[in-house]
Amino acid sequence: MEELAPLIANVGFPIAVSVYLLVRIEGKIESLTMSIRELAEAIGRII
Repeated sequence: MEELAPLIANVGFPIAVSVYLLVRIEGKIESLTMSIRELAEAIGRII
């Protein structure tokens, strides 16, 4: 049990930071994807 606490502390923090960053970046990626689709549609209308 004494070995488990430091393992969770050492591994848990990077996992928590990774999940937090993925959640934050996901919204920005979705926004970027929509902008690219809109740009492609606008270019399609011009051509």
